[in-house]
Amino acid sequence: MSFPWNDPGSSFSDFLAAYRQQFPSASAPLPLPGAHLPASPADAERATWLPLPRGTTVLALCYADGAMVAGDRMATEGYQVADRRIEKVFRADNYSAMAIAGTAGPCIELARLFQVELEHYEKLEGAELSMEGKANKLAQMVRANLPLAMQGLIVLPLFAGFDVKIGRGRIFKYDVAGGRYEETDYHSTGSGGKDARTTMKKLFRPGLSRTDALAVVVEALYDAAEEDVATAGPDLVRNIFPTVKVIDRSGLTDVDDAQIRPLMTRLIDHRRRG
Repeated sequence: MSFPWNDPGSSFSDFLAAYRQQFPSASAPLPLPGAHLPASPADAERATWLPLPRGTTVLALCYADGAMVAGDRMATEGYQVADRRIEKVFRADNYSAMAIAGTAGPCIELARLFQVELEHYEKLEGAELSMEGKANKLAQMVRANLPLAMQGLIVLPLFAGFDVKIGRGRIFKYDVAGGRYEETDYHSTGSGGKDARTTMKKLFRPGLSRTDALAVVVEALYDAAEEDVATAGPDLVRNIFPTVKVIDRSGLTDVDDAQIRPLMTRLIDHRRRG
């Protein structure tokens, strides 16, 4: 199939942008999620108080064999619970994952579009994008969301994965303008990010085993939940626990609740005993 515009290459986002330029009808797909929203000062003021679900605390940590990405499960609308089981950690491809903090709708759309972007590149080029390339592409997508961020619809991803070229885990954080910064050991963002980082700062050691790293991640999210009203702790009644994904040389795997529950129970018992 041929297109009446210049070949946009292997970037799916560029493909959408080119399509939108060629066919500017209302039904044509938009280049990025939410790009059709108005950006007037009045709309920007209203967006700051709209009752939109917002994701809260997510974190990433490097350990001996790779990296872990985790997040709590609650979304809030002001001082109300919007969702107790929201997913904030998403598979990006076989060797990377991203976690989201900010306005839930645009965050989830960005995560899904990023997945498609990486799949699109791999199908056209016949190879996976490098870890550096993935981080740079995500930065471009966050930068494209800046008009919405100025309206209060902020998207702050946390990206981590296993770099097969150098054989270790890597973590990248972002600001609302698309600035990309690499963290060597750990990072967290969202409303409880500062509290989670405090715990990780105390407990992190270079070369942590998978088991020890998982314990650090669980305790960091638990401490964030104790200090931040928008971060959820473990819900032992409803069996709701944090989402944790592990990326190592063998790829990406999910940590199931059966592994997290005993860690949470042990931590609660330890705190109860004082």
